[in-house]
Amino acid sequence: MSESIVVPTDRDVRGTLDEPTADACVVACPPHPRMGGDRTDSRLRAVSDAVDAACFRFDYGPWDDGYGELADARAALSWARDRYGADRVAMFGYSFGGCIALLASARDDPVAVSALAPVARLTDELDGVSAIGELDCPLQLVYGSRDTTADWEPALEAARKRGATIEELPADHFFVGRTTEAGRIVAAFLEDALG
Repeated sequence: MSESIVVPTDRDVRGTLDEPTADACVVACPPHPRMGGDRTDSRLRAVSDAVDAACFRFDYGPWDDGYGELADARAALSWARDRYGADRVAMFGYSFGGCIALLASARDDPVAVSALAPVARLTDELDGVSAIGELDCPLQLVYGSRDTTADWEPALEAARKRGATIEELPADHFFVGRTTEAGRIVAAFLEDALG
């Protein structure tokens, strides 16, 4: 069961809430919108299918060089907290969305955050590596050992230094043939954090 949601913000942020009657929620940040990333992404759907919680998969509003997309993620997180309670919401993001999830989590402190193949930074000011050092919540970083697409290594190094939960899969950036497995790994971490 799913529910269509319009996030109350000055940007056009819409999403799909899967399993809306659950008592906790994962906010799922899609990959780069200029490269076809949206709420229907297979990695976001894999997490939604695997997690025993509601999953809010949203689309970013109009492109704004990462700044508006970060605002969109923070608005989605705020919406989910209003509906489920601050202690019942976690974040997840893939690729570009992984960096966005790290940045939003450093500012707004969800219960936990998981980043799947996150890019290290979007701009000098939107630096996911720095955000990792500012997090106050549990962190999981999942990456593909054959990923030659994204610059994820600096984020991995920062996550290791922080003592984050690290998961490596023998996969490329897109987790071809491993999408379901990646979804289960992320879901297990987030479910544990949400209790």
